[in-house]
Amino acid sequence: KMDDDDDDIPQLSSHTLAALQEFYLEQQQREGMKTSQGFNQYSIGSIEEDWQLSQFWYSDETASCLANEAVVAAGRGGRIACVSAPSVYQKLKEQDGKDFSVCILEYDRRFSVYGEEFIFYDYNHPLNLPENLLPHSFDIVIADPPYLSEECLQKTAETIKYLTKGKILLCTGAIMEEQAAKHLGVKICKFIPKHSRNLANEFRCYVNYASGLD
Repeated sequence: KMDDDDDDIPQLSSHTLAALQEFYLEQQQREGMKTSQGFNQYSIGSIEEDWQLSQFWYSDETASCLANEAVVAAGRGGRIACVSAPSVYQKLKEQDGKDFSVCILEYDRRFSVYGEEFIFYDYNHPLNLPENLLPHSFDIVIADPPYLSEECLQKTAETIKYLTKGKILLCTGAIMEEQAAKHLGVKICKFIPKHSRNLANEFRCYVNYASGLD
């Protein structure tokens, strides 16, 4: 047992590691090291999932598909809001598009590294939003409520309806189909979203407009 050199190496707790990771990410942001050494602050996974916050990132393919759908739906010069859907936001930013603008509404303050496009958002206070976030100022709102409960969906729906000019793209569990129709008037799409890790619950997309997801 004494031969095992690893016994003498102190192990960092997962909490400490997460804090370190957050610190280094912020440091890289401050120093403008966005692309050095292959680091891309917008790549999915650059900020790790926090399961305690019910975070599950989409697969790269799904995030790309949803981002492309949002760009088409928003139209040239359109505004896109990502509510609790950071991996779609990241994929939109990866595109470096000049024909649209996007912001991220998110509870997890680690995403504040994205600067002015980050808006702290707690679904428990659906209309507690900055004054400069004007009503009906987004061409499309993409939302992925963190919990599969009617309360969470209903409160997130208040935010969505406040922000959108009309178009809504909702991602949530298949079991929420009835509630999604009730609170947002959205219908299920044929497209099946996938996550980078398999979820126990079947996941679906819902829209209230003629989309490319069918």
